Amino acid sequence: VKADTLGIKPEVLIDNVAADQLTDFSSFNIEFDNFHSTHSYENEEVVNQIFNALKENGDIYESDVEQFYDPVKELFLPDRYVVGNCPKCGATDQYGDGCDKCGAFYSSIELKEPKSILSDSTPELAVSTHVFFSLKKYDKKLKDWLDKSKLDLPIKNKLNEWFDTGLQDWDISRDAPYFGFKIPEYTDKYFYVWLDAPIGYFASLKNYLTKNNLEHEYQKYVKKDDFAEMYHFIGKDIMYFHSMFWPAVLMGSQHRLPNNIFVHGFLTINGEKMSKSKGTFITAKNYLKHLESEHLRFYFSSRLNPSIADIDLNFEDFKFRINSDLIGKFINIGSRCSGFITKRFKGELAQNIFDKKLIRKIESASSQIEEFYEDREYAKLIRLIASLCDDVNHFIDANKPWLLAKELNKKDKLHQVASLGLFAFRMLTIYLTPIIPDISAKIATFFKEESFVWKKINSHPLGRKVNNFSVLSTRIEEQNIQNLFEEVQSMKNSSSENFEKETVSIEDFLKIKLKVGKILEAEDIPDSDKLLRLKVDLGSEQRTIIAGIKNSYKPADILNKHVICVSNLKARKMRFGTSEGMLLGASEDNGDEVFLMSADDGVKPGMIVK
Repeated sequence: VKADTLGIKPEVLIDNVAADQLTDFSSFNIEFDNFHSTHSYENEEVVNQIFNALKENGDIYESDVEQFYDPVKELFLPDRYVVGNCPKCGATDQYGDGCDKCGAFYSSIELKEPKSILSDSTPELAVSTHVFFSLKKYDKKLKDWLDKSKLDLPIKNKLNEWFDTGLQDWDISRDAPYFGFKIPEYTDKYFYVWLDAPIGYFASLKNYLTKNNLEHEYQKYVKKDDFAEMYHFIGKDIMYFHSMFWPAVLMGSQHRLPNNIFVHGFLTINGEKMSKSKGTFITAKNYLKHLESEHLRFYFSSRLNPSIADIDLNFEDFKFRINSDLIGKFINIGSRCSGFITKRFKGELAQNIFDKKLIRKIESASSQIEEFYEDREYAKLIRLIASLCDDVNHFIDANKPWLLAKELNKKDKLHQVASLGLFAFRMLTIYLTPIIPDISAKIATFFKEESFVWKKINSHPLGRKVNNFSVLSTRIEEQNIQNLFEEVQSMKNSSSENFEKETVSIEDFLKIKLKVGKILEAEDIPDSDKLLRLKVDLGSEQRTIIAGIKNSYKPADILNKHVICVSNLKARKMRFGTSEGMLLGASEDNGDEVFLMSADDGVKPGMIVK
């Protein structure tokens, strides 16, 4: 639907979105072993294999269904080609497969006041034969899997609600027009996107193994009871597909099941749902113009836990936590101690540990921190590390290295205290490396280490020379946040402002005369890459119009086509002759493909367009 709106091919839209997403991920230090698309030949291959396995298992059947039909366009309407009011909560302008507001799933024919997005007409009910997967057949197996699974209790409770209402067999087909993979042996049926989307995990694995010359190992990873582990991290809006349909499909096709499905809630901004109209729709690119990526990673970690509850990006709290915890407590340890070492001791750390009790306390937290990472208890992890940072800062405050520096006979103790602070700082950095990898890399450079390794947390750099300490991060100022929201607000207003700048008076508009024309002749201009020479009937006269539509239309295809012409445009002499008018068409900015504006059947050449 989006590609149609933009006037581009769906494949182009997919490539553009993927490139933008990868850029955003990279900007936030998020790396992938393999970044792949569900619209790939590997996925089509795996989808067909799984579909055939389900057929052989007796899980696939046909059934007639009532669905919406567009009487104007004369075609069946996929879910996303119908909009209306949600049958559950009444929210307006919702698509035919689910409500963005309340999260309900339903059939498009349940929508209230439905409209076709293709013609804006009210669709009619018509019968079509669809392909179904026998989900009800797996009711008991799914319940058993759910009971034995490690899914979090709130997720299990939600899934049990769906069991209580009764599982329904799953319509896995959609009529053309639809973007995706055609179902084998059908000419006008496509796989529903939520069949092939999760299968894309397997396809991405296959793509990765192939690129690394390990394709022969693919079956070892995906077959039932294999040696590998599989985890899904998803948003709560797609929990139903991943925890009901997907496991059942895997059972029926004899593939391995997920070890766990981790579900997160949505992100709100200052307590509000992200919304362009409210000025709270912040993109990754907006954010990075004004704030640091590591700050957001740290803040999200301080709020995240295994719950499916939404988390709020409250910018007042965000500023406080970054300035207080990340910079004030953690980074401040390094900046407080490093200056004494580089200025007073030529950058060389002490040969021994001054306070082994403090180091042992930090070391003893290792197993708890590992457990927090494993259990996704990131908020607890941040609180524990912040508490350890407090301990280190208390140690520094108690020993007052700034006073020791003033006494010549306390030089050795100053060396010991400052070094101990840096030993502790290094350990805390290793704990935080998965959360703030960029800051961690800078600190590793300070300690002259290529990168930090968890198992070397107790390999203290005794006697090592360190580099000069560089700025690791900058405190957030209120102006940074104000600038961010001003930009978001300006983007919200830009479309209306641009419209105002480009408007013309009604008097100017009425000067343009538009008429219906009929193309009588069309011929190629050999020396031009873009132009066709047309003879157009405008009712009272015939005119020659030279139009830049060669990349979109062949001459034979537009003969007798009714078009909209600007009839009072001053004739223009061109290299290939004189053009006596202009056709109306639509295209993307700087795009070569043109779509001519046409008129309904029954119009006659020369009719005035009003």
